[in-house]
Amino acid sequence: MSTLVEQLIQSEAHKSIFESAVRQLPLPVCAAFGSSSSPQPVAFSDTGRVLSTKDSEGVRAQFPQSVAASGNAVLASAGASGAKVQGKRVAVLFSGGPAAGGHNVVCGLKRVLGPGNTLFGVKAGPKGLLKGSLFEITDANVDFILNTGGFDFLGSDRTKIKSAEQFAQVRETCIRHNLDAIVVVGGDDSNTNAAVLAESLFTGVKADGSGVQVIGVPKTIDGDLQVGDLLSISFGFDTATRIYSEMVGNILQDTSSSLKYWHFVKLMGRSASHVALEVALQTKPAIALISEEIAAKQESLASIIDRVAKVIVERSHKGMNYGVLLAPEGLIEFIPEMNAMIAELNDVLAHHAAEFASLTDDEAKAAFVGGKLTAGNAQLLASLPHYIVNMLLAERDSHGNLQVSLIPTEQLLIDMAKQRVRELDPNVPFAAHNHFLGYEGRCGAPTLFDAAYTYNLGLTAGSLILDGRTGYMATITGLASGGAPQAIPLAGLINIERRHGKDEFVIEKALVRMDSPAMQFFAARRDEWAASDLFSSPGPRQFWGPTTHQLPISVALNSGADSLMFRIG
Repeated sequence: MSTLVEQLIQSEAHKSIFESAVRQLPLPVCAAFGSSSSPQPVAFSDTGRVLSTKDSEGVRAQFPQSVAASGNAVLASAGASGAKVQGKRVAVLFSGGPAAGGHNVVCGLKRVLGPGNTLFGVKAGPKGLLKGSLFEITDANVDFILNTGGFDFLGSDRTKIKSAEQFAQVRETCIRHNLDAIVVVGGDDSNTNAAVLAESLFTGVKADGSGVQVIGVPKTIDGDLQVGDLLSISFGFDTATRIYSEMVGNILQDTSSSLKYWHFVKLMGRSASHVALEVALQTKPAIALISEEIAAKQESLASIIDRVAKVIVERSHKGMNYGVLLAPEGLIEFIPEMNAMIAELNDVLAHHAAEFASLTDDEAKAAFVGGKLTAGNAQLLASLPHYIVNMLLAERDSHGNLQVSLIPTEQLLIDMAKQRVRELDPNVPFAAHNHFLGYEGRCGAPTLFDAAYTYNLGLTAGSLILDGRTGYMATITGLASGGAPQAIPLAGLINIERRHGKDEFVIEKALVRMDSPAMQFFAARRDEWAASDLFSSPGPRQFWGPTTHQLPISVALNSGADSLMFRIG
């Protein structure tokens, strides 16, 4: 066996040259934690800043113990913890889709808890918590997963813990493993679940009548978990958008090289357009559609197509028969008439489920549903291409939602734009390719920003546990000025929404605001990007190099930073 063959075999199982190198990357930490390798837990104090929503009174009635204990007050680090807490047994789980940096949350937790406390990993997310699938996390585990992408160390799932039976199962797991705390790493729905668990487990779990602490950590590549200056972004967003921006930058470079194609790129982001906006800011394409703007302007599908077609024609008249269009995957639900039709479709499918299920032919299904819709919505459905209709009628997800990621919105835009371009100027050539960038960005090795951010989030979550707190979400503020550990009361974020005929307690998704600095900068520059080739190819994310310390552009703009570089420590 040759030396090279031996080296290749040794690089298997997450031991590539790259993976081995990133494990050794030094991670900056907030000054409050001291050193990266031997961090010290911090204590927390009440800042006096109280959070509330329009439904605070209703939330207080549903979360009486959590609200009474926290007063919905934001906490800030108050120096090194003087207490030497020993014997804590803490479980950590991932909930929902993967996001780069999750492993570093675990690493931060393990290191700040120290050898006197025990950290357990929950296999397969909330479902694993219900089953009691726990294992002890070792220092060797931490050394191996540090700075690596994915959620494969623990696994994840999308189970929502909400029934009395499920809460009883969680209590049984806590009792069986003698747990003192649970850390839930997830998005808005998962952190809502963390708030519910914190209230449910507040007291009466242990023999002495005490409860189990619950701490949330903000994760989602969609970037729709934000809380003003307290939480500028969720982790995983930077890595995903940097990966997408590299690919879009490559495509933009190709368009100006081949000079003959338009590329319509759909980007992950169902409920908000933060990903599309960030990638647009990174790459400066000819066209980028922002769902929230379309909803705010009540723009019709025909109007959107007309706007797109006019850019294509105007560029062609300048000799540029090429370009890139970016669109969020949730775009179709933000178009007013499409949203209204989908809402009625959902009702029809729910009320006539058995009859609809008995149909096997796509045309028969479309005709059946069309006959149940109001005239305007039936006409709109009939005007759409068959491949869009088929997906609109496809099986809903576990939450009863339309699976928008499966709808080829980008192909719909191409087909409709082609027809409109022909109407505006039949001499304009229009050849297009479609792409969907989604899963490619979720599990890459975290950028240094995400790696440092998540490690410090883990240190913060562990410190909150050692400080005896529950019902909080860990956060790091001042990302461009050293970083400061803080904690957001989960109950202070919750609203009441009417879903599926009943009231639900939820943390609202943060949408792109039309008055945000990032959106305003984009709106001020996009006409120039459409008129000329001003695109950028940002290149790959760097772990060593000039862009290593770069913040997401939208975060830098929205937080009022004076440069693109983050600074922690």
